[in-house]
Amino acid sequence: QVQLVESGGGLVQPGGSLRLSCTASGFTFSLYTMSWYRQAPGKERELVASIGSVGGSASYGDSMKGRVTISRDNAKNTVYLQMNSLKSEDTAVYYCKARIMRLDYWGQGTQVTVPS
Repeated sequence: QVQLVESGGGLVQPGGSLRLSCTASGFTFSLYTMSWYRQAPGKERELVASIGSVGGSASYGDSMKGRVTISRDNAKNTVYLQMNSLKSEDTAVYYCKARIMRLDYWGQGTQVTVPS
């Protein structure tokens, strides 16, 4: 079955960087769009970035545009999120999502904490 496992979260000081990873299994990773979302306490889940299957074209949500880069390694079945210049408002659980045949599959999330 489809499995998505995020890693790389943690505590980082304001202005710091983190790279999140999401390793996928149970489907042909290279064929599908992958995305990163985040959800802060008391807020709705929001899109951070997506990367397409063909050509790996990327798109970004407004909240972190200019501070994040999404990439993928199809040989490793892994999608990455490089986050820079982190702020306290970036504190959230970050989720990986695969869109497969009009169904969404989610990972368990990884916590990113940026103290104020």
